[in-house]
Amino acid sequence: MTERQKKPEILHTEVVARSRLFQIEQVHLRFSNQEERHYERMKGASRGAVMVVPVLNGEWLLLGSEYAAGTHNYELGFPKGLIDPGETAAEAANRELQEEIGYGARKLTKLKELSLAPGYFASKMQIFLAEDLYESRLEGDEPEPIELVPWPLARWQELLDMNDFSEGRSVSALFLAMKQLRLTESP
Repeated sequence: MTERQKKPEILHTEVVARSRLFQIEQVHLRFSNQEERHYERMKGASRGAVMVVPVLNGEWLLLGSEYAAGTHNYELGFPKGLIDPGETAAEAANRELQEEIGYGARKLTKLKELSLAPGYFASKMQIFLAEDLYESRLEGDEPEPIELVPWPLARWQELLDMNDFSEGRSVSALFLAMKQLRLTESP
């Protein structure tokens, strides 16, 4: 490991704010060149989270239109949520599918673990592809029903032009799923 690759030494960590979902920490760091800095980072639920790209009958992507408080808009995206205590990531993915869009999956393939703004946010999300779907609904914690939006798999690239399909994790998950399904064009 080179000096540049050596992680900074954490000298001190202090929680400076806390909410129901997050805590903000101030971290005092010393880098390998002895430079010291204070950074702030936000930590979410330590359990992790999942996002699922559901494909129905090899022909349809199943998305949901759900209110996003951060943008104060309805956003089109894939089912997602936190991993509950005692659950595996795959179990959480299947539960979120059933809660948000009314389908379960007989086949779940983990595609990748993503970070979101790793310079500021200490959280990971596991992305799954869900296939061999069946109808199944579980009660979720959403304040209103999520509108199910089926999208033709063959027209997946058109999703990128939709104004309400802008959430970075959903865009990344779409590309990962299309790569897995071998539907991306070769360079």
